Amino acid sequence: MTAALAGQALLAGIAAAIAAALIVPAGIPWLRGLGFRQQVREQGPQSHLAKAGTPTMGGLLFLPVGALAAIATFPFDPALYVALAISLGHGALGFVDDYRKTALGRPLGLKAREKLVGQTLLGLILALAALGPLHAGGAVSVPFTGLMITPAPVLFVVFVVLVVIATTNATNLTDGADGLLATTALPPLAAFALLALLQGQGGAAAVLLGLAGALLGFLRVNRHPAKVIMGDTGSMAIGGALAAVAVLTHAELWLIWIGGLFVLEDLSVMVQVAYFRRTGRRVLRMSPLHHHFELGGWSEPTLVSRFALASLLLAGTGLLAALAQGVGLR
Repeated sequence: MTAALAGQALLAGIAAAIAAALIVPAGIPWLRGLGFRQQVREQGPQSHLAKAGTPTMGGLLFLPVGALAAIATFPFDPALYVALAISLGHGALGFVDDYRKTALGRPLGLKAREKLVGQTLLGLILALAALGPLHAGGAVSVPFTGLMITPAPVLFVVFVVLVVIATTNATNLTDGADGLLATTALPPLAAFALLALLQGQGGAAAVLLGLAGALLGFLRVNRHPAKVIMGDTGSMAIGGALAAVAVLTHAELWLIWIGGLFVLEDLSVMVQVAYFRRTGRRVLRMSPLHHHFELGGWSEPTLVSRFALASLLLAGTGLLAALAQGVGLR
């Protein structure tokens, strides 16, 4: 990593933060005018019923800002465009889901199998790009062992698809309280950006820092009480960006630690569903995990601050462990 490379990538984040802070608030009336308003399920926490009618699909406002900031700093980097394609592709998938819920009045949005098909196709594109034009190879760092394994191409493709599906579902599940995902995503975005920079991948780093900057600007109106909600449009794009850069830096398995908060959210749903089907009882008051604490009396600002600290600790310690293993070096 050179100072010039890091400075370019950091510039993407700073520019995106300033632009998003100005553009996102101005775009809220546009979302409201299009009828993109939050639909709240009665099965969720009762305190969330007050969010009904809040403008949603805020991802339409901050995602282009982060993408353009990244492109402006590394316009000729192929890896940047691959990472952006995976991120914005998931944003488009989330948009269709949001659109069905809001404009078409279908509470459940996309069917699970429809979403899975889209995630699988995007995962295939990422895996084939890594093996093909990007010449990133299929090596995978195994945490705590110091090993880099190179699975057969077919197994690598399957592995990448699973990483993409798991990561995008996890970030999507985490977006369940005002400012929660926008805040907790910042540490893992920064951690993987640093790994990318240490490997000389300025474009990949700029994608994450541009997105992080845009999220900082978005938090101006997304923190409690939220004036706009990012929707699946934003939450799935965040997961797509993280998964893409994790693959390009050979750090897919480090997502489990660096993005550990998202893993816990994802696992909480799987455990809750499996246990309920087996016993008819619940492990948590409600899943995902953040709803369990909300029903336990945590206010949304308290929830977000504590989850943000947990995300920072997980991302920070995970990054240090990955660096100690040499993941950031080629």
